[in-house]
Amino acid sequence: MAELLDDEEIRDRLPEGWERDGEEITRTFEFDDYLDGIEFAREVGVLAEEEFHHPEMIVGYEEVEVRFTSHEEGGITDQDVEMARRVNEGA
Repeated sequence: MAELLDDEEIRDRLPEGWERDGEEITRTFEFDDYLDGIEFAREVGVLAEEEFHHPEMIVGYEEVEVRFTSHEEGGITDQDVEMARRVNEGA
C-alpha cells in the first residue's frame, strides 16, 4: 500500500494545472470539439488500465474533468501525483 502524502507534500508535488479538492486532485481539460474530449478520456483510460489506477472522469461538451485519489489509502498518494503528471504529458 502507498503512503498518504501530507498537505505540504501534496502542495509541493502537484503537477501544473492540478488542484486539490479534499482527498482528491483534479484538473479540467478543455477542448474545441466534443470528440477530442472523448478521445482524451479514452487515452487516459488506457493509461489508467496500464497502471491499474483509475480516475473518475466527467466528460462535458468541450471539457473533461479528471480526478485522482487512492481509495484504499483514503486520500492522495504518490501514485495519484504520478498519474496526474503522466496525464499532463499526454494532454
